[in-house]
Amino acid sequence: MWRQAIEAPGLLPVGTFVSVILLWELATIAFQIPTYMLPAPSRIILSGFNEIDAWRWLEHVWATLRVALIGYFLSIAISLPIAIILTKSKTLSRAFYPILVVIQSTPIVAVAPIIIVVLGSGDAPRIVITCLITFFPLVVSTATGLMATPPELIELSRSLRAPVWREITQIRLPYAVPYIFSALKISITLAVIGAVVAEFVAAEKGIGYFIQFATSFFKLPQAWAGLALLVLMSLILFQLVALVQRVFFRWSLPESR
Repeated sequence: MWRQAIEAPGLLPVGTFVSVILLWELATIAFQIPTYMLPAPSRIILSGFNEIDAWRWLEHVWATLRVALIGYFLSIAISLPIAIILTKSKTLSRAFYPILVVIQSTPIVAVAPIIIVVLGSGDAPRIVITCLITFFPLVVSTATGLMATPPELIELSRSLRAPVWREITQIRLPYAVPYIFSALKISITLAVIGAVVAEFVAAEKGIGYFIQFATSFFKLPQAWAGLALLVLMSLILFQLVALVQRVFFRWSLPESR
């Protein structure tokens, strides 16, 4: 009975998370760790959230979430056509793939101030920064999935003189769906990271801005509360992408094959 309870879906990770929080709380009490070094979870909840009204938290959460989602969907709109083009043309793939690698290899923290100066201090530079962080995994995974299509199906479609668009939409893309969703799950968490990095550079609202503001005044419990909100946001967005796959593309899941 206990073994079945432990092996229940979701119970083990939740129990592990609760255990870590309890150990954290006990460690801060036992070793008398100062709040400015590592506040206890109870102190984070009481001082971090109670001192800030709900409306201000919602403002910061919405500012970060808006930029993250816009940059995320923009990266999807850009990366899928790029992946298809790279798959259909070996010449373009050899020409542009190194450029994509260079863009991905460039530290976004170093580029962010330049983007802020060029595009101003509105949402536009933060969206561009988020898009730059998220689009590379989508391009690579989508291109890999498109190339994973069995060659005999491609030869069959060409022998039947099927148009290129039908080859892509009805043969290659269905095989690429598992790869695409793997990248979508990774990219949605990267989108939150991109939004926060942009807020560290220039912002007046957002959880990243709030964390930077709180740490500048040594309000560590509030900063940890902001960090907890970021983790929660990333987990919820990740699960939403996974839910979309389970509902609309259940056949692409490993257990359904």
